[in-house]
Amino acid sequence: MEKVLIGVAWPYANGPLHLGHLAGAYLPADIFARYHRIKGNQVLMVSGSDQHGTPITVRAEQEGKTPAEVAAFYHQDFLRSWEKLGISFDLFTTTETANHAQVTHEIFLALMQKGYIYRNMMESPFCSRCQRYLPDRYVEGTCPNCGFQNARGDQCDECGKPLNPTDLLDLRCKICGATPQIRETEHFFLRLTAFTEELLAWVRRQTHWKPNVLNFTLRFLEDGLKDRAITRDIEWGINIPVPGFERKRIYVWFEAVIGYLSASKEWSQMTGQPDKWKEFWEDPQARTYYFIGKDNIPFHTMIWPAMLMGYGGFNLPYDVPANEFLTLQGRQFSTSRNWAVWLPDYLERYDPDPLRYFLSINMPERADTDFSWEEFVRRNNDELVATYGNLAHRALTFTYRHFDGRVPEAQQDERDRALLSKGQASLDRVDSLLGQCRFRESILEIMSLAQEANRYLEEKSPWKAIANDRASAAGAMLTALTLIDGLKTMLYPFLPFSCQTLHRLLGYQGRIEDAGWGFGRLRPGQKLEKPVALFIKLDDTAVEQEKARLSEAAPVGGKAA
Repeated sequence: MEKVLIGVAWPYANGPLHLGHLAGAYLPADIFARYHRIKGNQVLMVSGSDQHGTPITVRAEQEGKTPAEVAAFYHQDFLRSWEKLGISFDLFTTTETANHAQVTHEIFLALMQKGYIYRNMMESPFCSRCQRYLPDRYVEGTCPNCGFQNARGDQCDECGKPLNPTDLLDLRCKICGATPQIRETEHFFLRLTAFTEELLAWVRRQTHWKPNVLNFTLRFLEDGLKDRAITRDIEWGINIPVPGFERKRIYVWFEAVIGYLSASKEWSQMTGQPDKWKEFWEDPQARTYYFIGKDNIPFHTMIWPAMLMGYGGFNLPYDVPANEFLTLQGRQFSTSRNWAVWLPDYLERYDPDPLRYFLSINMPERADTDFSWEEFVRRNNDELVATYGNLAHRALTFTYRHFDGRVPEAQQDERDRALLSKGQASLDRVDSLLGQCRFRESILEIMSLAQEANRYLEEKSPWKAIANDRASAAGAMLTALTLIDGLKTMLYPFLPFSCQTLHRLLGYQGRIEDAGWGFGRLRPGQKLEKPVALFIKLDDTAVEQEKARLSEAAPVGGKAA
């Protein structure tokens, strides 16, 4: 039995989730978790709302709310979305818990005691008009690396390079637009330079990482890391456990990654197993995976590993399967320009599995991919409904009607055995692919088997044979239902709701997850339930309706109430 820790990016609690978030981190993490659970492995999947980032304070100021009010509102919004979409966290917490503050302080003080955190002066933008120092998200400017004109003070979204506010050219205050002054202020720094060689040696061994993640990380390490400030002039966030810094806070990028550890400890306490978290963090046989978008790669392949190396005793990341970006109708998702499909909005009108299917088969694993309503409707109707759903429905309906609602007893011929052998081979291949976080290839393999099963049924035509060759029809249906049973198992990590329904229709009791990973387990004589359709065909008019909503709708949830 494997032990698998799955850490998923912590979303800023400053607005509703959109499909870009889902495709980038949360859906692949859930697929991976469900796969390992049905395999019988021990899984701990954790994340939470990042409630301390400057995006929250910016939103709070815009709405005349406190940061705590904004963060609490959107945290509840996240929880509702996860439940409806079937994102199966073992714990989705927040960075505002006392536990998280305590664990953050422990890491901070331990690194400081070892000399990896030190005090130093730094230049920071100060807005004379706003009369305050400006944290990174309060400043914008031109990236010195790629020339992008709307780079943030912590990172350039165009090239991904981590930045300090003073690195930006043409610096401006995001709140009032004024050009800030540069003043000196005292802060704490993480001595990243102490870990460059150790990180380089470690990263070069991670040959199983995606090429984009590995190459991106190596490029930065070979250029040489710089020490980074880990505190900010702001009064919202986790306090600094050192006297004299009461009006400053620990910087969000430092404390947010500690959330994976603090959430694991919180989960242990909640389940009455206070030391259980150690099995995922200290056992060298356990593997840790971090599911993030590509803009978060530096924090998970360099900064967090450096913090873990400095603290000592904890497992380093086994894999960081970061995805590329999802675009919308050919354009980048943009919260500020309201160019997004908001997850709560989608879930008000559509079932979760069609979205999970589309984003799985179109997942931006190695390159950016696009979501369009035209393609969403096409894939739902032509693939989910017409290929997989139709296969299951017509096989179950025919068997239920002609074989007394039970899986038929039958002899199977060479063609049947060859197809079942292919089904077992597909299960084994999908097993291997899912274990390597290759989700898009996995679902393509599964749908290829579904297409083959449809061709088989057309070839056998049991609806014609039933009148004069009942034995042949019975053999065809036993083979088809066995394939459908296997497809249900393989598709469960992707389509948990419809696969659980199919599990029940095939006559099984309990949760599909508890049945385990396997093929060829359907037994003749097993009683079936009355069939129902697994998916709904969408009308083509939905495309124009949804495209019209893109330019009209405000983000669901509106302001934090």
